Amino acid sequence: QVQLVESGGGLVQSGGSLRLSCAASGSIFSTRTMAWYRQAPGKQREWVASIDSGGSTYYTDSVKGRFTISRDNGKNTVYLQMNSLKPEDTAVYYCNTGPLPLDSWGQGTQVTVSS
Repeated sequence: QVQLVESGGGLVQSGGSLRLSCAASGSIFSTRTMAWYRQAPGKQREWVASIDSGGSTYYTDSVKGRFTISRDNGKNTVYLQMNSLKPEDTAVYYCNTGPLPLDSWGQGTQVTVSS
């Protein structure tokens, strides 16, 4: 069973930065595209960024130039560096595979950006 454990969230002021981490168990990691998703209160979960097995990265328009996704295959970990945070980035952030996530999700990590 795959386990995904997100961490690194917190409360930050607008314009601040956070770095999220996601540790993945199992053999899925190094050969799969990994992605970050987020779910804001009252909204559906949305895709944020992906990184494929070759290191190519993709971002939703609203975070381009502010967020950076990276991975460390030796540690089975994917990261999301978030800079210039805005109140609209407030959400629970999850990692999973991309473009189709696995049915199993981690607990997520809460990011709250105050204005």
